[in-house]
Amino acid sequence: MVAVPRGDVPRLVIAAPSSGAGKTTVATGLMAAFASRGLAVSPHKVGPDYIDPGYHALATGRPGRNLDAFMCGTGLVAPLFANGSRGCDLAVVEGVMGLFDGASGQGELASTAQAAKLLKAPVVLVVDASSQSRSVAALVHGFASWDPEVRIGGVILNKVASDRHEALLREALGGSGVPVLGVLRRAEAVATPSRHLGLVPVAERRGDAVEAVEAQGARVREGCDLDALLALARSAPPLGAEPWSAEEAVRLSDGVYGSGGARPVVAVAGGAAFTFSYAEQAELLAAAGADVVPFDPLRDEKLPEGTRGLVIGGGFPEVYAPELSANEALREAVAALARSGAPVAAECAGLLYLARSLDGKPMCGVLDADARMSQRLTLGYRDAVALSDSPVAAAGTRMRGHEFHRTVLEPGAGPSPAWGMHVPEKRVEGFVRGGVHASYLHTHWAATPGAARRFVRHCRV
Repeated sequence: MVAVPRGDVPRLVIAAPSSGAGKTTVATGLMAAFASRGLAVSPHKVGPDYIDPGYHALATGRPGRNLDAFMCGTGLVAPLFANGSRGCDLAVVEGVMGLFDGASGQGELASTAQAAKLLKAPVVLVVDASSQSRSVAALVHGFASWDPEVRIGGVILNKVASDRHEALLREALGGSGVPVLGVLRRAEAVATPSRHLGLVPVAERRGDAVEAVEAQGARVREGCDLDALLALARSAPPLGAEPWSAEEAVRLSDGVYGSGGARPVVAVAGGAAFTFSYAEQAELLAAAGADVVPFDPLRDEKLPEGTRGLVIGGGFPEVYAPELSANEALREAVAALARSGAPVAAECAGLLYLARSLDGKPMCGVLDADARMSQRLTLGYRDAVALSDSPVAAAGTRMRGHEFHRTVLEPGAGPSPAWGMHVPEKRVEGFVRGGVHASYLHTHWAATPGAARRFVRHCRV
C-alpha cells in the first residue's frame, strides 16, 4: 500500500459507550493485528492519557501520540495527527471515556466524538455485551443517531459469553444499519494489570507487556473482520491537514529562532519511574536547538555528560521511592544542577522527585516540601496562568494542562508559585526557584512551542 500525504491516511477511531468497555484492548489489538500484516500503523490516543500510548507504541513500533483538543486547541488536532501518521498505511485512534464525554461542563470539547469529527474519521463502537442481548440494538441505535456528524461505521462486541450469546446479539443488530465487525469472547488471561492511576505502564512490565500485546493482536485477528475494518478506514474522506512541524512551530513562536552556537544538552528523565511525556516535547526541544539525551534515575548515577538543562516528566516515583532514594549520587547531581541556576522543568512525578522527601524517603531536596501518598484522587483539566517568570513561561502566560495524581505536597506552593488556577477552586500551585519550574500540572508544549525555545535559550545562558 502506498502512503498518502497531508494526513489523508486511512483511519479509524475506536470508541465506546463508557469507560471499561475494552477500548484499549481492542485498539491495541487492532494496531498489533494490522502491523502483523506488514502495514505501517500510526497509533493515537484522544485526551491526556500517558499509559495507553506506551502499549500502542509496543504494538506498532512507532511513538504513541496524544490528540487533546482542550490542551492544544481544536485547530491542532488534525495537524498533530497528520504529523504522527506521515508515511503510514493506516492510523488507529483510541478514544477516551465514553464517545461523547469530554471536558467537564464544556460540551463536546476534548471528547472522542469531537476528535472523530475533526479527523473526518469513521468510528468503531466497542460494546461490552456481557450483560445484554436484544438491548444492544437500542444502545447502538442511540449512539449512532445522537450526533449525525459522527459516523459510526461498525461495532465490535466485547466480552461475549458463548456462541448462543453471539447469535442473539447479531440477530438484535441485524436491522440496525450498523454492521458487526468483530466479536471477542471473554478472556481474562490477557487483561492488562492496573493500580491506583490506571494500567501499569509498559516500561514496568516490558516482557509481560509484549506477551499481552501479542495476545491482544491474536484475539483481534481471530475475532474481527480485518478486511472490513480496513475498508472502513479507507472510506474516510480526504483530511487535507498540513502536518504539524516542530521546526515550524518553534520558528513561528515569539523570540529568536535557532540562536546558533553549540547545542546544549537537555537531559530528559525516563525509565520505569518517569514514563509520562508527550513525544512532541522532545521534538520541540531539538527543534529549538538542544541535544535531547534520555537518562534513567533508577539506574544512572550521573546526569548525561554536559547537561545544561533538565526535564523530568510524570510517572510513578511513589512506586520506586526506595530505589530513587538509594541513588544518592544522582540525587546530589540533580540538586547541584538546580543550585547552579540551570533550567529544570518538572511535572508531577518530577515535582515529587525534586521534593525533600517522598513517603519519608529522601529525594533531591531541591524544593522545601515533602510529598506523601493520599487516598484522594486529583484529576481534571486546568486553565492556568504563570505567576512567576521561569525558564518555561513568562509571568502572565496562560496555559492549559491536566492534573492526575494521588499525592499531597506540603507545602503545595513556594514563595514564588508556578501557576494560578481557578478550577476546581481558585488556588496557587507549584514552585519557581532560580531556574526550577516544578508543578503538578502536565502541559502539552505543542500548544505553546515558545516554552521549548525559552527553555533552550536559558540553557545557553
